[in-house]
Amino acid sequence: MAMEKQCTYLIYDDSVVRTEPGELASGLESNDVKSKISTMKKIILLMLNGEQLQSLLMKVIQFIVPNEDKQLKKLLYLYLEAVDKRSADGNLLPEMILICNMIRNDLNHPNEFVRGSALRFLSKMREKDILEPLVSSLRANLEHRHSYVRRNAVLAIYNTFKCFEDLMPDAPELIAEFIDGESDVSAKRNAFVMLCNCDQERAVAYQLSVIDSITSMGDIIQLNMLELIRKVCRQDPFQKSKYVRAVFNLQSSASNSVAFECASTLVSLSSAATAVKTAVQAYCTLLGTHSDNNVKLIVLDKLSDLQQKHPEVLKTLIMDIIRGLNSPNIDIRKKVLGLVMELV
Repeated sequence: MAMEKQCTYLIYDDSVVRTEPGELASGLESNDVKSKISTMKKIILLMLNGEQLQSLLMKVIQFIVPNEDKQLKKLLYLYLEAVDKRSADGNLLPEMILICNMIRNDLNHPNEFVRGSALRFLSKMREKDILEPLVSSLRANLEHRHSYVRRNAVLAIYNTFKCFEDLMPDAPELIAEFIDGESDVSAKRNAFVMLCNCDQERAVAYQLSVIDSITSMGDIIQLNMLELIRKVCRQDPFQKSKYVRAVFNLQSSASNSVAFECASTLVSLSSAATAVKTAVQAYCTLLGTHSDNNVKLIVLDKLSDLQQKHPEVLKTLIMDIIRGLNSPNIDIRKKVLGLVMELV
């Protein structure tokens, strides 16, 4: 349980063999990068299996931190996720001051991969004493020329605000300004997710400001937009009229995920025959074109639910539903036949 609190990942490897700290220290001190990489992997696996290797922290700082090898840098941050950052009395280890300085240097590194690795690490950090001196660097990375850095900077700021709001009380305002000028879809999506969870009012304001151009956005942000629409309309049903047209427009999306979510959203927003028919058509299209049988079974469950409430609408599209019999899967055929028999 202690390891779960301080580490965000698990790796299972039953081939790992317990190694003496002295032997691992020799591997870290080696001048051969491959030997360092192999040793770091072994240390991480041993730590994840419960071995106490805290004595190696200073060796890692001495011999791994200064190394510029990209794979070693990645392993270093994985190691820092797993290692204890506090002593038995609860105080931050003095070695973490050196680590904090390293992270600050990486956040200002000319290579975007190094910056991104540091930001990804900070997006999982739960130590206030480490995050606090790095806040200004997090802000600066929002303006980096490379989108990989910006999208990870948003995640790091989101994590900082979520865990320690007092470190960045203006984070929602900062991200709201960022999202307006951002062009990268992933960075924009990360910013929108943060606003949805930290300042829904700003998220709604942004959504309404771009509602007419939502069809031209990437599918990853469209899915989050639909999620917010459902959330807002559950909280205040009178808001439904603002969003129905946008959801109708999204229904023609080339993304199967967006089409499915649109159909579900339409049904939740309106019980009008036009909305239900559009949703059923989307489900039928997925039933006939999607290759995953599990998706088809989910779609048939959705159609069965609609059949209970809107049988007349489904009757008009019965031929589209019957096309689901083209599937070679027996369970899908049974469900299609059962649905059709209830409609006729």
